[in-house]
Amino acid sequence: MPSRPAYWRLSAWYFFYFAFIGAFAPYFTLYLQSLTLSAWAIGVLMSLMQVMRLVAPNLWSWLADRIGRRTAVVRASALLSALGFLVFFLTRDFWGLFAGMGLMAFFWSAALPQVEALTLDHLGGRAERYGRIRLWGSVGFIAAVLGTGLWLDAAPLRSLLAICLAFLLGIVAVAWGLPEAPTRPPADAAPLRSGLGLSQMVTLLAACFLMSAAHGPLYVFYSIHLVEHGYGNAAVGAFWAVGVVAEIAVFALMPRMMRAWSLRTILAASFALAVVRFLLIGWFADHVLLLLLAQLMHGATFGAYHAAAVAAINRWYSARHQARAQAVYGSVSFGGGGIVGGLVSGWAWESLGPGWTYSVGAAFAAAGLLLVWRGLSAGAGGR
Repeated sequence: MPSRPAYWRLSAWYFFYFAFIGAFAPYFTLYLQSLTLSAWAIGVLMSLMQVMRLVAPNLWSWLADRIGRRTAVVRASALLSALGFLVFFLTRDFWGLFAGMGLMAFFWSAALPQVEALTLDHLGGRAERYGRIRLWGSVGFIAAVLGTGLWLDAAPLRSLLAICLAFLLGIVAVAWGLPEAPTRPPADAAPLRSGLGLSQMVTLLAACFLMSAAHGPLYVFYSIHLVEHGYGNAAVGAFWAVGVVAEIAVFALMPRMMRAWSLRTILAASFALAVVRFLLIGWFADHVLLLLLAQLMHGATFGAYHAAAVAAINRWYSARHQARAQAVYGSVSFGGGGIVGGLVSGWAWESLGPGWTYSVGAAFAAAGLLLVWRGLSAGAGGR
């Protein structure tokens, strides 16, 4: 484990980073809907977050490698993303919002791959303990999503902007205390592209792309879907929180799970549960118990899936290539997959309706399951 100060500073960064997501992701679409934007426009704006996750992390990772200081990139991205978010206070028209989203997302998306690599460096090869630090991000998400939902039941939706900005400023404050990890010599000097040529890595990236695409309807329209079925903002926050509670439990159990099962088995189970989850959300939104069951599956469809993917990449690449490999993973999955999922769901929501939109998400997950089961070896990533 990292030193106690490093552990708590990294944990605090994850807390504020995902607290911002907890306020932004569930409720910003409701704010955009209040501006009378169409479902397609909302899908386009939210997909900009994924567009920047496709492009920006690789540029920022190149810069971090160039200057040899990951923390400098994390601090700069935190400050500049907060400045970019200020645009939302100044405009309500689509193109102004488009510019603000692009600026904020370009800088905000730079940090996570750097902090992921920084955390793994501090762990000294004990990747199975990553979940113990990452779970603080889940705690931050829960606190933000519940608190923001309760607040918005009594306050105007526009006050969401101030809440999101406060969490961004929290990221700025914590980023300045992040410790740089000691540099370790790489186990090999093979170029990054040699690893990416491995069929296992290509298969994993393709499957992760599909998993993120499957989550497109969830991240763009889940809150709107619940509100249209008569749930209030506090209830919306509670449903989101249930999913992240399950995620925390899974992160805490990941060291034991990775000792018991192969990474392929964990990934395959996550994809299979994603198929079931999105069908339940799409067709049974009026049934509270089924919605709760679907949200509990978030522990698998994000928690176990993400931890297993990060662990596999950590085992396949040396310390020298960690930040760039994690950036490629984030770009292809959350970036490329998120773009496709957001745009397809924006089109399907207006053309096919909610049930079939989530069914499309389930189909993406089923395709990912097929890739994982047939394309990864039983011992992929080791135990």
